[in-house]
Amino acid sequence: MRVGHKIFLVGGLPITIAALIALAGWLLLAQAEKARDGAVLAGAIYRTLTLSTTVRDEFLTARPTERTDHAERFARLTAESAGSLDDLRRYARTPDQAARIEAARAALKDSIDQMQALVRITRENDGLIAEMAARADALVSLADQARDRQRAANTDLVVSLTAKAATLRQVRDVVGAVNELRALVAEAEIEALRRAGAASPGERSAETASTVQVSMVHVRNAARDLAAALKGDGRAAEAEELLILAAAYEAWRGGEEPRPVAAGGATPVPAPLPSPVNVLDEWCERVLKIDGSAQRALHDEVTQLLSYAVQANETEQAAQNIALETLKLGQRTAEALRRRDVPAAAAMLEDGRRLSETAAALPISPLIQGEMIEAIDGWRERLGTTVEGLRRQNEGIAAMDGLAAVIGEAARSLNEIFIDDADRFGTFLLRLLLVGAGAGLVLGSTVGLVVAGSITAPLRQLQRGMLALAADPGRREMAAGDVGAAFGRRRDELGDMARSTAMFVEEIGRRERALRRAKEEADRTLAELRQTQSDLIQAEKLASLGQLVAGVAHEINTPLGIALTTATLVRDEARDFGELAKTGQLSRSRLTHFVERMQEGSHLLTANLARAADLVHSFKQVAVDRVSDEHRRFALREWLGELLRSLGPLLRRGGHRLELDAPDEFEVDTHPGALAQIITNLVKNAVVHAFAEGEAGRITVAVSHEAVGVSQDGGRDGDFVRIEVRDDGHGIAASDRERIFDPFFTTARHRGSSGLGMHIVYNLVTGQLQGRIAVESRAGRGTVVRVEFPARLAPPARAAVAAQ
Repeated sequence: MRVGHKIFLVGGLPITIAALIALAGWLLLAQAEKARDGAVLAGAIYRTLTLSTTVRDEFLTARPTERTDHAERFARLTAESAGSLDDLRRYARTPDQAARIEAARAALKDSIDQMQALVRITRENDGLIAEMAARADALVSLADQARDRQRAANTDLVVSLTAKAATLRQVRDVVGAVNELRALVAEAEIEALRRAGAASPGERSAETASTVQVSMVHVRNAARDLAAALKGDGRAAEAEELLILAAAYEAWRGGEEPRPVAAGGATPVPAPLPSPVNVLDEWCERVLKIDGSAQRALHDEVTQLLSYAVQANETEQAAQNIALETLKLGQRTAEALRRRDVPAAAAMLEDGRRLSETAAALPISPLIQGEMIEAIDGWRERLGTTVEGLRRQNEGIAAMDGLAAVIGEAARSLNEIFIDDADRFGTFLLRLLLVGAGAGLVLGSTVGLVVAGSITAPLRQLQRGMLALAADPGRREMAAGDVGAAFGRRRDELGDMARSTAMFVEEIGRRERALRRAKEEADRTLAELRQTQSDLIQAEKLASLGQLVAGVAHEINTPLGIALTTATLVRDEARDFGELAKTGQLSRSRLTHFVERMQEGSHLLTANLARAADLVHSFKQVAVDRVSDEHRRFALREWLGELLRSLGPLLRRGGHRLELDAPDEFEVDTHPGALAQIITNLVKNAVVHAFAEGEAGRITVAVSHEAVGVSQDGGRDGDFVRIEVRDDGHGIAASDRERIFDPFFTTARHRGSSGLGMHIVYNLVTGQLQGRIAVESRAGRGTVVRVEFPARLAPPARAAVAAQ
């Protein structure tokens, strides 16, 4: 039997058992799911009905303008509940469940009818309450109107009372001033009679004059005060008459002949007149009679006005009290209606009756009083209707609460019934699954063990052969033969797999041999490429050194030529001087001329030979650095100056200017040969690529460093040196900028460039100098090559470089 048939037997039997269990489980799950859906729907109906009850309560407590939204929401919720009850009938399995659903539907229909009646009654009550509020507002407005009218009358009364009081005060002042004047005149007359009985006329005359003078001053002042009071009362004529009478009296009492004065003080008469004291007393008596009568009349009028003012204030306060009572009654009524408290609302009717009686007793305008009574009676009438509607509203709410309880109980019981059904189906399904799974497991395990034994034994043999092959690859042919011999007789899948394994092992051996040969060929090619690259780099170094030698030779040629010419001239001068000395024609001036020429020649020889020696020394140090890979410590600015001087001939041919920007001198400990190669290649690269043919430019080598720390031997441990080689040429194209460090890439191959210069620079910077390099360039703006490397090589790196 093939392996596939065995596997089908092992898998098919449990699958068949599982399919039967799954079919039974599916049927049970369908019933359980149906029961759970019914429970969920019943729970949703219960929640919806509970929410509808809340919405009904919100409808009752909402403002009249907002009741429509709550009524519509209640209608939507009850319609949704009715639809859910219709859907719930599909989940009913027993007659009891169907009867509960029908009872809930009937109760829901009655609840909807009750809600419609409640909405109608509530809207009628809202209209009545609005009319009551309008009546109350009208009553408050009428009370305010009555109070305003009474307040205006009170204002007029206060004005009249103030005027009468002012008049009474003026009359009282006049009467008081008249009485004071009469008293002073009486005192003066009494004093005059007393002095008249004195002993001697001489004494009587002197004493009388002094006393009369004092009395007259008092009378005069009292007369002036009375005249001022009369003028203040608008009686200027009487004031003038008083002053004339007082003057006549003062003159008479002072011994002067008084002028004839009529009783009225108008015109003089020739007949004898009464004495001035009698005339003045008669005038005062007449004024007292007139003003006394006026004072009593004014006092009576003020008393009457005060009584009327008290009564008017009480009326105004009563009107204000009616307005306040109306507001309080309206608030208490609104609170009772909001709480749907029928007894409290009915009690407000009696308060309204008492308020109507109070308004009827007010002494106000009959028109306003009639309107107030009509407003109160209309308010009481509508309150009675509202109380009756409130009673019917409470009855409807109670009925709806009972129906809601019936519906809620039905929904809750249906929810519990459906949940119990789902639990029973679930329990039965669990038992079925446990029994079926146990039977399938036992039967499947037995069959599986038998079939597995027939499959795993050959696979173990194949595994042992493959492990032996992995442990000893040299046994590949022998292992393939063993596998083929062991499984060659089998015609099942294991035999096919064994034969495929043998072929796979043979193919792996063949490919491994081919790969080994390819690897050996690649290793040889790589070694040849590395040797070629090393030769090219060495050739580049030698070419650079050759250019250095040519430049130094050119530089040395100038001072040596000057020295040779000077030596020739010195030799000729010495020969001529010797000839003159032999002939004895040597003069002092000639001797002085010869000394000056010798000094000038020796100076030229010394200066040019010293320059040549310096150039040779510089060339020697630079040449040694270029051919040596050793590192050493040296002053960077001085070293760069010598290096750049050796590159002078390379720049003069194109007319270029090379500048060194190194403000500070500091020492570095690195590979001077690698650094010289880097600077030389960068300068040559700028000369060759940055400028067009015949175009002169400027190349700047800028040096800076950043001190990070100081080592124990005084060096800068961790410092980085930055060298920038800048040119003002035409820049590098964007397409070439990413390839400038690639080997053999050049844009000036027609000028003899090999394309290795920047590649060598990159390798030297990142390798021997342990630094980094970056290029910045924009078309037409020149190029900046930035090289950064540590001022002091790390000891492990030095050891690695030395080992190379």
